[in-house]
Amino acid sequence: MIDLLFDRQNRNFQRLWWAQLISQFGDRVNQLALVGLIAGRVPGSAMELAKLLAFTIVPVFLIQPFAGVFVDRWDRRTTLFVCDAARGALVLLIPFAFFYRESMVPIYIIVFLAFCFSRFYSPAKMSILPDLVASENLLMANSLVTTTGMIAFVLGCALGGFIVDRYGARAGFIIDGVTFFISGALVFSIDLSRRLKAGRVNFFKAGREFIGPIRRSVWGELREGMRYLVGHRELRFTIGIIFAMLAAAGAVYVVIIVFIQESFQSVTRDLGVLAVFLGLGLFTGALIYGRWGRRFVWYKTMFFSLMAGGAFLIAFALLVHWDPRISSALLLAFFLGLVIGPIFITANMIVQVVSDDTMRGKVFSALEVVIHLAFLTAMLVSSWLAEFTPKFWILVGAGVLCAGIGLTGLGMKHRLAALTPGGPPDPATGGLRRGDSRGIIKSGEMADLFDK
Repeated sequence: MIDLLFDRQNRNFQRLWWAQLISQFGDRVNQLALVGLIAGRVPGSAMELAKLLAFTIVPVFLIQPFAGVFVDRWDRRTTLFVCDAARGALVLLIPFAFFYRESMVPIYIIVFLAFCFSRFYSPAKMSILPDLVASENLLMANSLVTTTGMIAFVLGCALGGFIVDRYGARAGFIIDGVTFFISGALVFSIDLSRRLKAGRVNFFKAGREFIGPIRRSVWGELREGMRYLVGHRELRFTIGIIFAMLAAAGAVYVVIIVFIQESFQSVTRDLGVLAVFLGLGLFTGALIYGRWGRRFVWYKTMFFSLMAGGAFLIAFALLVHWDPRISSALLLAFFLGLVIGPIFITANMIVQVVSDDTMRGKVFSALEVVIHLAFLTAMLVSSWLAEFTPKFWILVGAGVLCAGIGLTGLGMKHRLAALTPGGPPDPATGGLRRGDSRGIIKSGEMADLFDK
C-alpha cells in the first residue's frame, strides 16, 4: 500500500487516487448544497427535494446499461478528463447563472446532465486501473480506490455540512466545480504513452458507433441478465432482499433529511455530522463482516441486518422526535450503519459465487437497474406521503417493515433452499456452494447448513 501511494514508479496511480479523493469530496459537498438549495427555497418540502434528487438517479436507467460499451472503445484517460471538465463547467453554471432564478428547471437539467457524465466516469475509472499498476498490485489498488470513497464521504459530509450551513449552498456548488477541474488536471497529467492499447476508437469520433452498441447492450444483454436473475432461485432471493432494503432506503432518504432539519433546526450542519457517523458505521460493519462473516450463513446475515436495521431506524425516529439530542442521534446513526453494511457485501458475494463467469457483468448491470428502480420509486412515494403525513410516522413505518421482513425471514429457514450444487459447502461464502447455479438442492438436503 505504501509503495502505491508514495513510490515514484506508481505516479500515475497516485494522480488518479488524489483526483478521486478531491472530486468525491466535492461530490459530497455538492449533495449537501442541493439539500441546502431546496431548504432555502421550499423549507420542509420532502417532495421538492425528491424531485431534484430523482434527476441524479434517472441517468442510471438511460446511460448505465451501455456506458461500459463505449468506455471500452474510447481512450479512458480522455474519457475521465472530459467527464471531469464537463461536470465542473455544468456545476459552476448553477451558482453563476441560475442560482437566483425562481425556476428550478435549469438546475434540474444541469443536475441530470452532470450525472449522465458520471455514469461514463465510473466504469472508465475502474477500467483504467490495470493500465496504471502492475498486475500484482491490482487488488491493493482496488482496495485503495474503495477506501478513497469512504474517506471522501466522511470528509465531505463533515466539512460540507459546515460550509453549506455557514456560507450557503452557492459556496458548496463553487467548491464542487473547482474540485472537478483539479481532478481533471490530475487525470490529464497521467502518462499512458507506454501502455495505451492500440486500436481504441477516439472519444470524439465514436458517435457513429452509437446505435449498434445500444441495441446490443441495452435490449440484448440487459434482457439476458434479467432472464438469468429470474431463472435462478438464489439470485431471485437476493434481488428480493436488496429490493426491500433499497425501497426502505429510498422511502427514508429524503424524509429523514427534512426530519433532521426540522428536529435540530439546522439546514446541513447536523445532517452532515450524522452522515459522518452513519458512514463510519458502514465502514466498521464492512470491516467486521469481512473478518468474521464466514462464520454465519448468508441468508441469516441478510435477515438479521434487515431486522436490526429496522429496529435502529425506529429507535432513531423515536429519540429524535421526542428528545432531539445530537449525541444520542449520532450513536444510533453509527449502529444503524454498522448493522446494515453486511447486506450489500453478502449480496455481491452471492452474485459472484453462483453466477457463471460469462454472466456476472450482465447480472450486476441488471441488479443495478433493479435497485435504483426500487430506490427511486419508494423515494417519490414517501416524499408525496410526507406532504400530508408526519415524517416521524413514515420513518417508523419503514423501520417496522424492515424489522418485520427480517423476523419473518429468520423464522422460515425450512423454505430457504437457495443453495446450489457444485461441491461441498464453502465456509468462506457463508454456506453457499461454488459453481454452476443451474440446479437447486432440495431443502431437506440443506438441514446441516441451516442449523449451522
